[in-house]
Amino acid sequence: MGRAHEVRAASMTKTAAAKSKLNAKFSMLIYRAAKTGIPDPEVNQNLKKEIEKAKKAQIPADLIKRTIEKAKGGADDAYTEIRYEGFGPGNSQIIVECLTDNVNRTYTAVRTILSKTGCKMGVPGSVTHMFSNQAIFSFEGFTDEETLDLLVAADCDVTDIQIDEGMVSVFAPSTEYSKIKAALSEANPEIEFLEDKLAWIPMSYITLSEEDVPSMQRVLTLLNEEDDVQEVFHNVEGLPALEE
Repeated sequence: MGRAHEVRAASMTKTAAAKSKLNAKFSMLIYRAAKTGIPDPEVNQNLKKEIEKAKKAQIPADLIKRTIEKAKGGADDAYTEIRYEGFGPGNSQIIVECLTDNVNRTYTAVRTILSKTGCKMGVPGSVTHMFSNQAIFSFEGFTDEETLDLLVAADCDVTDIQIDEGMVSVFAPSTEYSKIKAALSEANPEIEFLEDKLAWIPMSYITLSEEDVPSMQRVLTLLNEEDDVQEVFHNVEGLPALEE
């Protein structure tokens, strides 16, 4: 199993208990996209992308509508994207992507989680240099060869294309995200993406000892439960899925 499997396996599992966090997450993403452009998804592609993701995550339509209306009004909430890097058990490496309206609160929360689980906070660049920031798309409906042909025809720069049980996964530099999505959507307007994201992919993976696995799962669970955390990436291979 290749990187596509690892990325899918590492995706955060959404449960009923996490619905509140999920709603809050997409509210922030939609609000920010609406405030940084025209609050109309027909002309604001970033807003359109976030709404599409929210619908896939089964975010209530009325919540999406209220968030856009809030952005149209006088409210001026400021959300900041911030990234933290850390070192976990067994020399593992962790990247934590956050979206927050209070940087001090988020920094303290992430640092506390890392500290109480025996992990260490790193300085900017201490971990990301061992990862590649890539656009990732997973979908059905094309073969890997058909996918390569249409992306080459669209002048897209692709890092890798994998196929696993009929599911095609495309990896590309993050700068190619919009071009690749447009090319795939044009080739099949009905295409549904299982994955449609920017992600940090490790240049190499490590395997933890049995003793270190529970510690790694604990830090990932606590980080994923933190409201301001959007995504968590790491370089551990074969880590059991987090319990729901």
